[in-house]
Amino acid sequence: MSTVRVKANYYEQFDADYDLEFPAEGMGGWKQGEIPLALDKTALVVMHAWDIGEIDTYSGWWRACEEVPRTYEVCRVVFPRLLATARVSKLEVFHVVAGGDYFKSYPGYLRAVELTGPEPDPLPRIDRDPVLKELNQFRSDNVWVGARNQADVRRGSPRRRFAKEAIPVGEEGVAENGHQLFALCRDVGVNHLIYAGFDLNLCLTSSPGGMHDMQKYGLMCSVIKEATIACENKETAREELCKEIGLWYVALMFGFVFDLDDLLRAI
Repeated sequence: MSTVRVKANYYEQFDADYDLEFPAEGMGGWKQGEIPLALDKTALVVMHAWDIGEIDTYSGWWRACEEVPRTYEVCRVVFPRLLATARVSKLEVFHVVAGGDYFKSYPGYLRAVELTGPEPDPLPRIDRDPVLKELNQFRSDNVWVGARNQADVRRGSPRRRFAKEAIPVGEEGVAENGHQLFALCRDVGVNHLIYAGFDLNLCLTSSPGGMHDMQKYGLMCSVIKEATIACENKETAREELCKEIGLWYVALMFGFVFDLDDLLRAI
């Protein structure tokens, strides 16, 4: 086993101090420690790193996804260095995808399908009565993506592609769900996934192949701070508070938060 030591951020979620007005303010908070990283049992997972087109072509999609410019910037600035370093290290590199056929001809996807075998039966779904249909339509019209943006999102979805900085190389594994990603991990003995991609507080945690999914298989899931962004809202965008909460959530629930430079030096 090839093991290195790496600085990692963790969150000390204790001790609440009940002598304080807000007991949580007694907790230790963010700390940094040196932890072991088994390179041959660790994979970099690039998730949902997409090119969805430009604002003048799919303006409705951009209106509903305020984070798109930040994802493009991370792809442009962070991904070339991150992926180049990972590819000459002992880390595996995997890609998690969704939607459409843009990934289905890649050797790494064909390998994942072969390793996985038949997909498990889908979960049963509750009957959709007229009221539930109306509730779902209300949310689509008024919460996300908004009635005026739906046509652009439908039109743009089939055009979604890998960002050019995140195109799989060679036979790097490509998975569209947790079942396939687990098969890739088991095939090469990986037990720790370090995520990069978008969005930290939505897809990276909750979509198929995300942290909730992979934790069920017993894998540790961590993230690289500079290699992700969060979907923000009107109240949080200025200070990117959703990203801050997302990093805390990963540290509390799944694994560790790595600073890019510390991780690259270690691997």
